[in-house]
Amino acid sequence: MAERLTGLRTNLLIPPLILVIPWTQELIDQLLFGGSWNLPMTPRGPWLGVLTAPFSHGGFGHLLANSLMFLPLSWLVLAKSRRDYLAVWVGVMLSALPVWWFWPTASHGLSGVVYGLLGYLLVIGWLEKRPLSLMLSVLALVSYGGVLPSLIPLFSPAGVSWIGHASGFTGGVLAAWAVQRQSEPASAKRR
Repeated sequence: MAERLTGLRTNLLIPPLILVIPWTQELIDQLLFGGSWNLPMTPRGPWLGVLTAPFSHGGFGHLLANSLMFLPLSWLVLAKSRRDYLAVWVGVMLSALPVWWFWPTASHGLSGVVYGLLGYLLVIGWLEKRPLSLMLSVLALVSYGGVLPSLIPLFSPAGVSWIGHASGFTGGVLAAWAVQRQSEPASAKRR
């Protein structure tokens, strides 16, 4: 029981600790650089931008909006497992590579990860068909389904990187698929 409580505490701390990075970056950016020190993913720019873009934002409003969605969605994925949470991050980073290579404009912000977490949560229940996974999928759909139209360019507000949202969502869906494939028994994989 003590081990389970320690794991729960750790899972509750992981997302706020991750948020220390973009909040520190934004604070330094605003205080020392007047909002001009961004670390975006630029078209065919340094590949490091794929890793730094989630931690760079266009101001405190942008960061606050992303943080308010990032925390609960992170906790929902962590309710399943840390392995799944890591899989979402990896999926989001991998799905950002084609955007980095082919998309003509720069983008940054945690919203790609937010949409990755949402994509994972919406799909994992239907893939695994387990009570916890189904509950997480339904909860995510009811709580956050209203943001799904922003995956379509027509419904995405001006200046918002719908392609970053869509690629993050795709990364989350791919992570759910990969996690489900890993947890399938070998006999089911051969069918």
